[in-house]
Amino acid sequence: MRALRDRGGLPPFWRAFAARGGFALLAGLSVMAAALLPAAAETLGTRAPVAFLYAPGTSTSLYLKDADKAFEPGSLVKVMTAAAVFEALSGGEVTPETTCKVSEHAWRTGGAPSRRATMFAAIKSEIPVMDLLRGLLIHNANDAAIVLAECLDGSEEAFAGRMNTLAASLGMNGSHFVNPTGYGTLENPDSKGEASRTTARDMAKLGQFILEKHWDYYPLFSEPEFTWNNIYQRNKNPLLGEIRELDGMGAGQAASGFSGLASVERNGRRVIAVVAGLSDEKTRLAAMKEVVEGAWDYFAVERIFAKGETVTEAKVFGGTASTVPLRTVSDVDVLLPRGGTLDYRLRVVYSGPLKAPVRMGTPSGEIQVLGNDGIVYRAPLETAGEVDEGSLEERALGAVSYYLFGWF
Repeated sequence: MRALRDRGGLPPFWRAFAARGGFALLAGLSVMAAALLPAAAETLGTRAPVAFLYAPGTSTSLYLKDADKAFEPGSLVKVMTAAAVFEALSGGEVTPETTCKVSEHAWRTGGAPSRRATMFAAIKSEIPVMDLLRGLLIHNANDAAIVLAECLDGSEEAFAGRMNTLAASLGMNGSHFVNPTGYGTLENPDSKGEASRTTARDMAKLGQFILEKHWDYYPLFSEPEFTWNNIYQRNKNPLLGEIRELDGMGAGQAASGFSGLASVERNGRRVIAVVAGLSDEKTRLAAMKEVVEGAWDYFAVERIFAKGETVTEAKVFGGTASTVPLRTVSDVDVLLPRGGTLDYRLRVVYSGPLKAPVRMGTPSGEIQVLGNDGIVYRAPLETAGEVDEGSLEERALGAVSYYLFGWF
């Protein structure tokens, strides 16, 4: 069973309570606040049909617009390709110095004959993994993507399986990848058949994964140029240099429109932004600027609870006490709209009742901030006290009470 406590409104009004009652369809207790807040401030808006703005430092979803709608990512797939290679490097499958051979398929499909973005790798040549990654991320090279895929798994198809396995592990439930380049299908890159798909929310998860787990390789995204085999190659990310403090990640073009994934850090605050479904490069850039700038124009950090502050109490079964306090594990800092809005609620969720004995510091659920589009922030909670196992009589009484009245 799950117990919940809700508080509506924004700081400093979290602790203003006006009503108490049951939470529909869930066993537990719901406490709703009806604080009188200022009128909602002007809110972020964008011309992008699909958009998602996320603050990884506070685990807060700031803005969602069809964030779970699938779109074709085109060359944006190469960010996932890079992530899969980063994983192989960290796992010791390959090293930055490992050389990969350029097959005829890689040369014809992604090299000079393809007339697409390429690092002009010569057929049958051998190239170090790090140079291939630079070609992939700096010059958007399709031959680099294919060579890396074949080097790790023998074929594009097998490497796509690696990509999808990684996507599943990251919770990218709306994504499916068919090759490392983002072009068409495996059998025919120019066909109108199956194409890779993803969502704005999924791409933000991928961006956060790279930032958190593969920070050492992240600077590759922002290297301005790359000279390899006496060939000068300039960074082809069309967003780089156009938005202040943007330092990665990529852009794509497909039948469903132009898309982009951006990571920006200003004054110690980082956001990840995704837009998709735009008609051209110019409109994509304008939409990305709208979303990114909105993080600073319309949002501010609010401390909901300090580290160690008691948030609520959890029910305890079979103990010397019937409840135990739940406290925050760390400061709960959330990016929330400036000026206040009634569209956010605070909720505590835990599995329970907790079974005695209960020890101090036991992980016991989480605190959630909910907006109109669902959970926008979550942070763990732990017990802030101890409850010993009760006597036989106390346990029996608790069992009878639970059987007859449930949680109440």
